Amino acid sequence: MSHSHAIVWMDSHEAHTFRFSPIDVERERIRAHSPFRKVHHKAGTIGSGHLHLDHDYLDGIADSLHGVEEWLLTGPGTAKHELAKRLERQSPDLRRKLLAVETADHPTDGELLAQARKTFKKHDRVRPNSPTPKGITG
Repeated sequence: MSHSHAIVWMDSHEAHTFRFSPIDVERERIRAHSPFRKVHHKAGTIGSGHLHLDHDYLDGIADSLHGVEEWLLTGPGTAKHELAKRLERQSPDLRRKLLAVETADHPTDGELLAQARKTFKKHDRVRPNSPTPKGITG
């Protein structure tokens, strides 16, 4: 079954990817191998004091989105922005398919899917001459 829409909730430790159609949802959880920890900046040291997310973790999230037409990225903190920046460099086609990056604490799976369906319906409504949204139902 084709799942042309997706939503990803992520933080620095794990990502939850939901690819869906009107009648089916495919879920995947991806864990970071070495999630960053809070690092305190000390005077006189080089750098900002921030560790970056594991590239394998970010690449695993991107791989889970292979074939989607549109997707949303959500989560708390800055991890989602780090993924978006990496996609600009590593997967510009996938980055162009990203409709929105939104902050969300820890919603349930059902809340995430409802948010995604609502956003895709709204987005399709504002497109000029847009066809009926693929894979979206009320």
